[in-house]
Amino acid sequence: MSRARRNARVDGRERRRRSDVELSQIAERGRRELGGSGPGSADEASAEEVVAWAVAEFGDSLAVASSMTDSVLAALVSAQLPWVDVLFGETGYHFAETLGTRDAVAHSLDVTVVDVRPLLSVTEQDDAYGPDLFARDPEACCRMRKVEPMRRVLAGYEAWATGVRRADSGSRARAELVAWDASNNLVKINPIAAWSDDELVGYALRHGLTVNPLLQDGYPSIGCEPCTRRVAPGEDARAGRWAGADKSECGLHI
Repeated sequence: MSRARRNARVDGRERRRRSDVELSQIAERGRRELGGSGPGSADEASAEEVVAWAVAEFGDSLAVASSMTDSVLAALVSAQLPWVDVLFGETGYHFAETLGTRDAVAHSLDVTVVDVRPLLSVTEQDDAYGPDLFARDPEACCRMRKVEPMRRVLAGYEAWATGVRRADSGSRARAELVAWDASNNLVKINPIAAWSDDELVGYALRHGLTVNPLLQDGYPSIGCEPCTRRVAPGEDARAGRWAGADKSECGLHI
């Protein structure tokens, strides 16, 4: 399907968002059908099976969230839902390599990359709250530049697919393949939750997918440039995020 045909279909359809009760029931059904005996069990559905379920259940009401660390999730979903919306939180603080990855993904895959921007530019935020808010109050900065903009956009969908993996950190170790996201009031789908780092890299290599070059430069977890540092050998993969602050998540996945 061409991008134009997909957009015409979406624009010409009256989208009725199902109620939170209906969507939470769908999430519970998906958790039971796809989750097997529980997170990490041998009878869990594969990533492709999870995506197939999500596409059948939500169609164009499904969005993909991407930090542009890699294009694996976008590739998995777009293979079954061409021109799916891929939401990228354009905070104004990204590494040049991350923006380059975003542009490469937009050109190499059948996806529609959507830049999700905060209400205030970096300059406007500096004028209102003082410069370098990320250093003084990272929670407030993430809330204004990541969490609130994404929640505004997600309100137009019924479900979102994320790249959350259990291998990312201890706080994600029990991530479900499908869950009700009460913080954002929609169904949260984590197709690659069970994948290891090696499985992720292997899939990208086999399929010739774009990956952020910072991954090979000591940044296993990539966020905004001022709040991300290289990780030393033996450190946790997310140790380079908000280093020195009592913070390990931006707030979208809690």
